[in-house]
Amino acid sequence: MRVPSGPRNIGNPPRRDHVPAFSFSPRTPVEVLIIEPKRIPRAEHPISRSLLSPAALRTLYTLKDAGYEAYMVGGGVRDILAGITPKDFDVATNAHPEQVKPLFRSCRLIGRRFVICHVRFGDEVIETTTFRGAISDSHERDETGRILSDNEYGTLASDAFRRDFTINALYYDIRDYAIVDFCGGLEDLERRLIRLIGVPEDRYREDPVRMLRAVRIANKLGFEIEAGSAEPIARLAHLLGEIPPARLFDEVIKLLQSKEAVENYESLSHFGLFAQLFPETDRLCDADDRADDFVSLALANTAERVEQQLPVSPAFLYGALLWPPVRVRFEALMRREGMAAAVAMQQAADEVLARAQGRIAIPKRFSLPMREIWSLQTRFDQQSPGRARRLMTHPRFRAAYDFLLLRAEVGEVDPALGQWWTDAQVNLPESDAEEVTDDTAPDGTPRRRRRRRRGGRNRRGTPSATE
Repeated sequence: MRVPSGPRNIGNPPRRDHVPAFSFSPRTPVEVLIIEPKRIPRAEHPISRSLLSPAALRTLYTLKDAGYEAYMVGGGVRDILAGITPKDFDVATNAHPEQVKPLFRSCRLIGRRFVICHVRFGDEVIETTTFRGAISDSHERDETGRILSDNEYGTLASDAFRRDFTINALYYDIRDYAIVDFCGGLEDLERRLIRLIGVPEDRYREDPVRMLRAVRIANKLGFEIEAGSAEPIARLAHLLGEIPPARLFDEVIKLLQSKEAVENYESLSHFGLFAQLFPETDRLCDADDRADDFVSLALANTAERVEQQLPVSPAFLYGALLWPPVRVRFEALMRREGMAAAVAMQQAADEVLARAQGRIAIPKRFSLPMREIWSLQTRFDQQSPGRARRLMTHPRFRAAYDFLLLRAEVGEVDPALGQWWTDAQVNLPESDAEEVTDDTAPDGTPRRRRRRRRGGRNRRGTPSATE
C-alpha cells in the first residue's frame, strides 16, 4: 500500500522574524493601492537584456516606443532571479488588447474570462496581458467562488496584487531596467518560499488550478510552500472538479512531463490532488504496490528523457497514468467473461478512457496512440519470428516495447519476455521460413481480404486520396 513519505514542499512552519512587506489582498480597493513599491536598480540585480529572448525584447520595446508601459513579469523574472534559464517570457502593459493588436501583425486575441494577446515571432509566443483591476464583489462567480468573468483593467499596483504568488509578482521595467516589487516577492525568493498573495482559501477558490501551480513551482525551484498557503490545499482539492477538462490536460503535462515528474506526483498524492485528476489510478496505487511502482517508474523515465532533452509523447505519459485501471479491467474481462485478449483490451480501454475524459480531456491525437500502445501489449506473447518481425514494423512498436519493459521491471510480466523482445530486435533475421501470414481479426474470425485496385484511381477514374 502506498504510504507517501511526504514531499519536501508540504509547507514549513511560520517564522517569527518574517513579516510580509504588505498585507493587502486582491480585494483591496483600487484607491488604497497607491503605494510605493520597492525598486531594485539594474546594478543590484542579475537580470540583463541579454538573458531575454529577442521576441520578448521586441515586444517590450514596441509597446514602450508606442507610449505604453511595458514590463516583463512572472516566470521569466522569477526564474532568472532563481538562477534558472526561463522557458518563456510574459509581458504586462497598460495598453488594452485592442491597442496592442495593431502594433503586431502576428498578434492574436484569445480568452473569454480575460482577453490575452498572443504575439508570435516564429515559434515563440509572447503572452501579453493588460494590467488587471482589483477583485470586487461585482465579479461574476460560480457557487464555489471561481471567477467566471474578469475583463476589468487596472494599474500596475492592482495587477501585482492580482498575481497568484509573491514571487510571480515581480516586474522588470524596460525603461530603466529596474525590478519592481509590490508584494515582498524578492524576500520570499531569498527565503525560498511559495506564498499566495492575499487570503489563501479565497485565492484557491477564485482559481483552483493555483493549487497545481503551487506544487509545480515549488518542486521546480526546490522551494517550500509556506504553511498558510499549503494548509487549505487538501480541503479544497475537490474544487479541481470545477475546472474545464481541457485546461487540466495542459496542467498535467506541465506537472508530469517534466524533470520534477516524480516529486510532483508525490506532492499531488500528498495533497489529495492526484485523486481528483486520476481517481481510479489513485485508488489502485493505494491498494497495489505494483500499480504505484509502475506509475513512479514511468514518471522517472519521463523525467530522465526530459533531462536528456529527448522527445516525450503525452500519449505515452497518459497511457502510463491510466494503465493500472486498464490492466485491472482487462484482466477481469479475460477471467470472468472469457473474452479474447484483443477484445478485452479494447473494451477495457473504452471504459477507462470514457471515465477519464470526464476529468481530463485527452485529445484524439493522443488517445488513439494510447490505445495502440495498450493493444500491442497483448501481442508480445506471440514470439514466433514471423509475427515478431511484423510487429516490429508497427509505428507504435517502440513505445509499446518501452511500455513492456516498464511492466517487466515492476513484475507485471516475466522479465524474460522483455529480454526476448530486446534480443529479437538485434538477432532476428530479415526473413524466415516460419513467417506466418496473420489472416485473423482481433476477435479470432477470418479476416476478409480486400482486392487492391490498380492504377491508384477509384471507380470514377479520379485520383485516389493517397496520390
